[in-house]
Amino acid sequence: MRLKDEKKWGVYAKLLLGIVLCTVLTITISSTILFIYFNRITLKEDYQSDLRDLTQTSREVNHMTDTAQSLTFQLYRNHTIMKLMFYPEPSIYDSIAAMNELSNYLNSMPYIESIYVYNPKSEYVYIAADSGQNGLLTKQELSDKGVLDLIEHYRDYKPFTPIPRTYNSNNESDAKNVYTYLGYDAIGSGNTVNSAIIVNISVSWINKEIADGDQKPGRSYIMDNRGLLLSGEDLSPAAFTAEGTAKLRTIAGSGLEGYSLSQIDGRKYLVSYTKPDGLDWRYLRVTPYERVTENIRQIRTTTILITLAILAAGILAAWVLSRKLYAPYGLIASRMQTLEAANRNNVYTLRQHLLRGLVLGNEPLNPKSLRARLSQMNITFDFQKPYRLVLLRIDRFRQLSTLRGADLKAYRYAMMNIGSELGMQYYHVESVEIEGDAILFVFGDTGKLDMEDEAELVVLLQQIQQAIAEHLHIGISVAYSALEHQVLHLKALYHQVDTASGHRFFHGLGTIIRAQECILPDSKAYVFPVDKEKRMTDALMAGKTEEAKLCMKAIMEGTLAFPIGAAQAAIARLAITLNNVLYTFHRNKLIDPEAVPVLITSAVDELETMEEVGGAFLAAIDQLHGLIVEKRSMKQEDLIRRINDIVDVSYGDPNLSLNAIAQELDLSPSHLGRIYKQMTLETLVDVINRTRVGKAAELLNRTQEPVAEIAGKTGFTNTSYFYRMFKKYYGLTPSDYRKKSS
Repeated sequence: MRLKDEKKWGVYAKLLLGIVLCTVLTITISSTILFIYFNRITLKEDYQSDLRDLTQTSREVNHMTDTAQSLTFQLYRNHTIMKLMFYPEPSIYDSIAAMNELSNYLNSMPYIESIYVYNPKSEYVYIAADSGQNGLLTKQELSDKGVLDLIEHYRDYKPFTPIPRTYNSNNESDAKNVYTYLGYDAIGSGNTVNSAIIVNISVSWINKEIADGDQKPGRSYIMDNRGLLLSGEDLSPAAFTAEGTAKLRTIAGSGLEGYSLSQIDGRKYLVSYTKPDGLDWRYLRVTPYERVTENIRQIRTTTILITLAILAAGILAAWVLSRKLYAPYGLIASRMQTLEAANRNNVYTLRQHLLRGLVLGNEPLNPKSLRARLSQMNITFDFQKPYRLVLLRIDRFRQLSTLRGADLKAYRYAMMNIGSELGMQYYHVESVEIEGDAILFVFGDTGKLDMEDEAELVVLLQQIQQAIAEHLHIGISVAYSALEHQVLHLKALYHQVDTASGHRFFHGLGTIIRAQECILPDSKAYVFPVDKEKRMTDALMAGKTEEAKLCMKAIMEGTLAFPIGAAQAAIARLAITLNNVLYTFHRNKLIDPEAVPVLITSAVDELETMEEVGGAFLAAIDQLHGLIVEKRSMKQEDLIRRINDIVDVSYGDPNLSLNAIAQELDLSPSHLGRIYKQMTLETLVDVINRTRVGKAAELLNRTQEPVAEIAGKTGFTNTSYFYRMFKKYYGLTPSDYRKKSS
């Protein structure tokens, strides 16, 4: 009913879900388009921002180039400084005046790191610097050896083109990153310069726009007119492999400005680059692609979450609205389904009632009226043709009822369907629901099989057993009747197959029983073997467990030739006998009063096979024997404990012996000695002697009493016997033992 309701109001749910899914699909597609569009906008904005920074840096470099060129011209026209450039040995006053001029220029231009004046005819290099080496330095004292290399290879550099380089001033560990501008006079000089002025401008000053851009992801690079790719921040080589560096040169070598998404060294980057400036320099900024699109990815994640929320809300709304829209229609449909189910159940109930009445003999068997009633119930079974009854009994029915009591009717109905579907391949089948653990099938002749061929029938019954076990995990036992042609014999035939199914007790669970083979005398003819019962009781009382088991088995096997009622009576009688023996032992205090169990309870109702009943009785006999042995063992352990206590207390008594202890405990000496030997594997005499010798050893250790007195205190009346026993247990005489201990 509930599933059908869900299918009906599911129409509304599908309609609303379709709308919701279309909405979600629209949002997803539009979000994807917007994501791609915003991604492009982000890339373009990042490129334009990078381009502004890089272009500004290019302007700064070109401006500084003009400034350095102007400064160099001024220095060359300064008469005081010219003396340093052209006089091999200017006077000290001229040198001081020139250095002051250089310092003035240096102080007026904070972006200048240092100024060098070079005269190849002089042994000195004149340096004006904010830090590091300053003043007149010989070429050997000069830390910046790179500037000498620049002057020597001046033809390799374009005049007044900045040369990015790093040098150490005054041998300091911190490197200075500068743009070096080389101004020189080489007119008519051949391969050497007549004079040179070197202006070093700080990289951080020129590239302050790049430095400000450090807050953004990525890193800036410079590709100079020689094709070198250097970091814009510290003039270090590009942190890429040779292949990656070559790819960057290719990207920026087009002569135009722009940006590119490229895979460099296995990682995707946004590369923004400028066109060559007046110095033929290009500026690049390399930014990891995931950093550029980080915000866009957050937008995408937010969009996905919103889409999922809309989908969840739409599903919930579809469910709620579907229920509300379905309510009026559902009420009508529910009433119609109720009427249909009632009518269907009523017809099924009437069919089952009629068939059950025929089987149990509660319906009149007038052939004409019966045929009309069968036709009215749409039962086409012809009882005038050969038919037979098949009775299924559920194994472990009590356990199944306990575990699955609420679904038991459904299980029975499923078994009826399985048996009918398999049986209809060969027979005309009608199923009858019998109370309790039984289901009855009537197999009629259809002409497909020979009804007298029981081998085919047994194969079919095995298939039914297997199908029920596979699908329902339930075991069944089957009994089938002989062939019959008259409806008048239906009741007798059912009694026959019902009686035969009870022989599952003897054959075991899951068996297929032929009813004709179970025609037995009446159970009233069975006589319980009282003599075997008495022998079993005597054996139990005498502790002869195996003999008692044999008597019990003989009594059970004696019921095999009789109906199940005889076995049930014998089981009940045996249960009473075992419980009587148990309580006899209890009265005679042969078992612990606090551990008296109930050995056999409701065996006939709970156990379904003779094997199970026999196992229960054997376990009860073993349990009874175990209680007796346990009680006996506890008594013997208590006796041993009392004997050891007497020895520990009275070891100094010379009269302490097996006979004295037996007399104190009111037992015979032989019985006492045998029990003690069985329980401890030692004789009582050995235990007494060992205890006395142990006590004597303690006295020898902690006292200076004579050996003879110690022997008397520990129960030895004969000193030589004491010496012999002491040496037996300790391997030394008492005197030697005392010396060794001291």
